[in-house]
Amino acid sequence: MELRPEEISSIIKEQIKDYTKKLEVSSVGTVIQIGDGIARVYGLEDAMSGELLEFENGTLGMALNLEQDNIGVILLGEEDGIKEGDSVKLTGKVTEVPVGDAMLGRVVNALGQPIDGKGPINNTGFRVIEREASGVITRSEVNVPLQTGIKAIDAMVPIGRGQRELIIGDRQTGKTAICIDTIINQKGKGVNCIYVAIGQKASTVSRIVKNLEDFGAMDYTTVVVATASDSASLQYIAPYSGCAIGEEWLEKGKDVLIVYDDLSKHAVAYRTLSLLLKRPPGREAYPGDVFYLHSRLLERAVKLSKEYGGGSITALPIIETQAGDISAYVATNVISITDGQIFLETEMFNSGVRPAINAGLSVSRVGGSAQVKAMKKIAGPIRTELAQYRELASFAQFGSDLDKDTLDRLEHGQRIVEILKQEQYKPLPVEEQIVILYAVTNKYLKDVPVDKILLFEEEYIKFMLNRYSELLERIKDTGIINEEDEEIIKSGLKEFKKQFESEINI
Repeated sequence: MELRPEEISSIIKEQIKDYTKKLEVSSVGTVIQIGDGIARVYGLEDAMSGELLEFENGTLGMALNLEQDNIGVILLGEEDGIKEGDSVKLTGKVTEVPVGDAMLGRVVNALGQPIDGKGPINNTGFRVIEREASGVITRSEVNVPLQTGIKAIDAMVPIGRGQRELIIGDRQTGKTAICIDTIINQKGKGVNCIYVAIGQKASTVSRIVKNLEDFGAMDYTTVVVATASDSASLQYIAPYSGCAIGEEWLEKGKDVLIVYDDLSKHAVAYRTLSLLLKRPPGREAYPGDVFYLHSRLLERAVKLSKEYGGGSITALPIIETQAGDISAYVATNVISITDGQIFLETEMFNSGVRPAINAGLSVSRVGGSAQVKAMKKIAGPIRTELAQYRELASFAQFGSDLDKDTLDRLEHGQRIVEILKQEQYKPLPVEEQIVILYAVTNKYLKDVPVDKILLFEEEYIKFMLNRYSELLERIKDTGIINEEDEEIIKSGLKEFKKQFESEINI
């Protein structure tokens, strides 16, 4: 075979022309210990706190402890297949989740990966799960109501867009039910919702998703799930992932509602990680920074000023108490971070008062500034009258000789308690709440038997929708009741009462 020199030189020239200098540099460490979802890695001096690390088998981890001679890494996947001596390399990235409108209607895990069997998500980008909360300059006053559709809340503890309102109570007192009803009530109101399930049973989450689908709420909702069977690492990052998904919409000027269900389990997951990472335990074995754990999450709830887009994130964190003890460590921490709390009482729940909201211990620190003017005007005396009723009721059980004024107050209080009862999955529009609360605060129900109050409410609202729909529309649009509207409501009440009394033969 004959080789010509010019051919050889042309081949060499071609290869030189196409040659590019590729040099990959990466810091590589070694696993020195693995177990319980935690890895100790030696030899990565350049690692940053919160940085993603990649193990030999492709599993990702997050650097949480930067110690003198090793790094404590929490695994964001299965530890099977990782063993001592395996190599670990830095990625130069921090944990991020996919974001965008494609997330609506989907159920994802703590890393934003779909788990609903509906195929991949065509997201528009990624956001880091941890970021600094918006500063004071970018924020505006919380003064736009976020209607929950629940009479007791919208009347007594109103929630505004951009507020952080804690839902607190023992297990099985209806905490999640309030949040799900609030999500259902956002239909058609332009609010994107995120429900973050932390440490719950997969069957419970599945039931919640089914209910949201049945009421058409999944169209504007994203569900982020870290179940009880998931690792403590995934339960720890889940709420931050949910918040990052919401911040994408916030920066586009949209309103977002996030439910964290619940932060007690989140704190327990973080305690687990901290103890495994050999961090010093404090009160109730929680690490010293458990306050910062929740404050940096809840401070990201915000109402931005118009110059910054005017979007908002409203947070409804849930805390589970033990035997009604709201002075427990995590409970007091979260109460001090939030702008008020809705306290649910076991005794009330068991006696049939649902939602079981204790008006004495529940408060909204934003208050009337985030309430429709008509509601503020009508619902003003409800809290005081309820408090008086509870006080009188506790004395009345000891004696039978009560004067007429006391009996009247007790009768009135019973009717308020009854009218504030509400079935699950039946949130009421604010204009319907206003007309029924007008009836009870102005004592139009004093001669209606207590056991017929809820029937009265149901029939009265139907009557108002049929006969005075224009009035209801006007209240909905303007949010106020003038003297003329008040006269219409009064005449409507009188007309309906006659009809109702003849029907049930009072």
